[in-house]
Amino acid sequence: MAFFSSLTPVFIAIICVLIGVILKKTNREKENCETKSKPLSRPWVDEDLKDGTDHHLEEEEIDEEWQGLDENVAHVPFSVERYSEPEMIKRSQTFYELLNKRRSVRFLSDEPVPREVIDNVIRTAGTSPSGAHTEPWTFVVVQDPYLKHKIREIVEEEEEINYKKRMGDRWVNDLKRLRTNWIKEYLDTAPYLILIFKQVYGRLPNGKKKTHYYNEISVSIACGILLAALQNAGLYTVTSTPLNCGPQLRALLRRPANEKLLLLLPVGYPKKDATVPALTRKPLEDIMVVM
Repeated sequence: MAFFSSLTPVFIAIICVLIGVILKKTNREKENCETKSKPLSRPWVDEDLKDGTDHHLEEEEIDEEWQGLDENVAHVPFSVERYSEPEMIKRSQTFYELLNKRRSVRFLSDEPVPREVIDNVIRTAGTSPSGAHTEPWTFVVVQDPYLKHKIREIVEEEEEINYKKRMGDRWVNDLKRLRTNWIKEYLDTAPYLILIFKQVYGRLPNGKKKTHYYNEISVSIACGILLAALQNAGLYTVTSTPLNCGPQLRALLRRPANEKLLLLLPVGYPKKDATVPALTRKPLEDIMVVM
């Protein structure tokens, strides 16, 4: 008995060690599971700029029977002018040369721009294709000096944080060669600011939510057409996606909750002393694959 009594503390110690090992292993496995399930922290990702094409409507708000779309849309004959091959080549080359002159311009003049031009380029953007013809875009044109300055204050406050904290050293260093920072003077000087909002869903007459299919890519295509229309009209801009500004700008401009800011474009003429980076574009063989 004395022998077993002397071994009792040893047994107790061994059992304690085993329990400790088991608990440590269990905690490690739990931490690993939590780490795997937790999304990667990316503080520079803007919720408004995330792809909204898979926006899931709450089940009780979905109307499977009716989306407000006319089931009997009339189809009409489609006829267009057809060009000869030499004319097609000429027109495609001319249009390429026009758009190849497009540059991102950060030094914009306050010289007035005819409002009718802005109306026409936005009409042009509105010709863009969209999923099930839902046309999920809103173009907000700001010309009021007070509103433009408020937008600048919101953007610069957030952009300073972006440059110093959110974006990371690699991103900031990549931008240095473009000589850009969080100071956005063009938001005051440009005669117009065009803010493009994507409608992640719509509303039916009965109040239920209406699915906007492929709203992200639909609005992105419309933005591309808008850039081409601006270039065609002799106006310039710089594409701006101010991170983490969407909710504040949406509130300032009194836009509804279903709209998320996708792009901000200051629009006008370049200043006489404006400069742009001496960049080159990839050659055709680097961007096209013929199968």
